[in-house]
Amino acid sequence: MSYYDRVYEIARRIPRGRAATYGQIALMTGSPRAARAVGYAMAACTDPAVPCHRVMARDGTIREHAFGPGVQRALLEAEGVPFTPDGRVDLSRCRWDGR
Repeated sequence: MSYYDRVYEIARRIPRGRAATYGQIALMTGSPRAARAVGYAMAACTDPAVPCHRVMARDGTIREHAFGPGVQRALLEAEGVPFTPDGRVDLSRCRWDGR
């Protein structure tokens, strides 16, 4: 199994209404310093069964360029993911605990 496959396997487990960070996924793969590789995996993913929109930067910043303007936020809002007033995902309220 490739590293990307492991990343996708973990990302598939993130439930609706929850979010995870690149670093969190990297830690779960056993490679705690591979947050950037997780980001590359999310950007390269073409499988609609992988909820890439639920994975973001450690400060809750979403990457609009990956989905197009407003798309990632709309997907997250449709699932009930809360945002802070400055437009970041409120990870204090919706961070996935990996279970």
